[in-house]
Order: sequence, then C-alpha cells, then structure tokens
Amino acid sequence: MSKVMNILESKHILSSKDFLTIGEHSREEIFALLDDAIKIKKLQKAGVSNQILQGKVLGMIFEKSSTRTRISFEVGMLQLGGEAIFLSSKDLQLGRGESIHDTAKVMSRYVDGLMIRTTKHEIIEEFAKYASIPIINGLTDKHHPVQVLSDLLTIYEHKGKLTGLKMCFSGDANNNMCHSLIEGAVKVGMNISIACPKGYEPDEAIFLKAKEEAKKIGSKIEVDSDPIKMIKDADVVVTDVFASMGQEHEAKKRLFDLQDYQVNESLCSYAKNDYIFLHCLPAHREEEVTSSIIDGEHSVVFDEAENRLHAQKAILKDLLG
Repeated sequence: MSKVMNILESKHILSSKDFLTIGEHSREEIFALLDDAIKIKKLQKAGVSNQILQGKVLGMIFEKSSTRTRISFEVGMLQLGGEAIFLSSKDLQLGRGESIHDTAKVMSRYVDGLMIRTTKHEIIEEFAKYASIPIINGLTDKHHPVQVLSDLLTIYEHKGKLTGLKMCFSGDANNNMCHSLIEGAVKVGMNISIACPKGYEPDEAIFLKAKEEAKKIGSKIEVDSDPIKMIKDADVVVTDVFASMGQEHEAKKRLFDLQDYQVNESLCSYAKNDYIFLHCLPAHREEEVTSSIIDGEHSVVFDEAENRLHAQKAILKDLLG
C-alpha cells in the first residue's frame, strides 16, 4: 500500500496565476518548478501519494487532438487527489459561437483551473484575461511551454545540469516547440543554435526578446541555414515534425524544403559523442528524424514523454494547490 501524504506544501512559485508561456516567468520560477518536479517524481517512484489537490477539478478544453497532453494532465490530477474533465471544443457552446468571454466566466464558476489546447495563441490569452481561475497552455500554434518544462527536466536528469549546455534545434523553427525551447534555454542559461532554411526562421519578436535576455546572462542564441555548423558540439539535439497539425496541406513542400535538416546519423556525427536526442512526439519517422536516431542509444524521447506527467504535476500543484 502506498503512503498518502500532503507533501510539498509550499508558497506559490509562479508570480502569475496562469502558465501561458515559458518567457513570462522568471529564471528563479522555472528552476523552482523543475526542483518541485524532481521531488514529485522521486516521491511517486517511492510509492508516496500526494493528495494536495483533493477536491479540485481541472477542466481540459481540446481543439486539437492529443495523446500525451490529455493523458498526462488527467493522470496528474488523479495522482494529486483531484479530477479532470475532458471537454472537446466541438461539444461546448464555443463550437456554436459562444464568446470566449462568456465561456471563461462560466467555467470559472465550475472548475478550479483550465488547461487549453488550441490553435491561435490569442485564444488562450483571451481566456486568461476573462477567467478568474488559472489557465494552463496545453499547446498553441506559437507556444508549447508544458512540453519544454518537461524537456528541461529530462535534460537535467541526463546531463546533471542545464546552464552552459548547448542545444541544437534542426528543422522548422517557426513553430511552437522551437519558440518555447528558445525561451526555456535562455531562462536556464543554455546556449541554443537553430538550423533552418530561409523562410522557416523563428518568430522575430520571440527571438529578439530572448536574445536580449541571453545577453544579460551570457548565453548564446544563433540561427543559421547550415545544420552542420549549428549542431557542432551540441549536448542536446532536438527536432519536431516538419508539418505540424493544420499544415498537412503543405507537407510535400515542407518535406522538400527541410530535407537537409533531417536528424540522422550523418548530421549527429557532428554533435558531442554523448549528446542526447529529444522529440516531443508524435514523430514522423524517416522525415524529420530517422529510426536509427529515435530508437538509438542517444534517444531519451520516452523519458521525455514520461516527464510530461511530473513537470505538469508541479505546475498543477502550484496553480491549483
């Protein structure tokens, strides 16, 4: 029988009531969340059950399909003593034209927090504006902060540190994963190099803001079209699908444009000998990454997937606890 305790009851870590992007939180807040996630994971592995969210309910609105996001948030709430409700946007009055303003106000009367997985980032910002409960970004077209917090946790577990490491992202850099990785790398003092062709560069506003922040702490951000130059001596190699959800009609063009940025044995030979490979999943094998890499000795993608649960429990504990 597992032990049941109300543990890790501490002051709130996040200064904001919401978790919408990595960039809006301080370096200290990100490190504190990671520290909490490590403790939560260790206690769970030891069979200690933390019921800190007993009686709490998380609403989960999905406009995009999901495997890891839905399961990890739902299981996370259950393990913390609470409950989660799956809500398809098609089944809500949102799908029939009810405003975000009204939906946010109503949901604030029913549940203790909302996790939203949607398209435009402005949608989640509007929810946060009108809701009186915490809003958590489960994914938008521009940001994927819960995934990147999990990525940072995974890197720390395998490398023993974050500050000073070099991360290389190869592929379509104008996507939610790359944007949140840029913000996350800067927060923890990592250097990040981005390999992408012209027309696939990261969002300019996100990049420039992160570059200014990087200067203050002495870390480095660079973008170049030469993948070999960018991956050289990387400690961490990351990619994402070349055609994300909603971009399927562009798949043929994207595969052609990004073919030189595939993460394969040849490209990774320029990374450090002990590099680790990350991918948020789902992966399109033999497109953005070869099977030999994702199934190889350097891959930590399933540790990364598991850590969605632990990192998100840290967020849930802080915002709903």
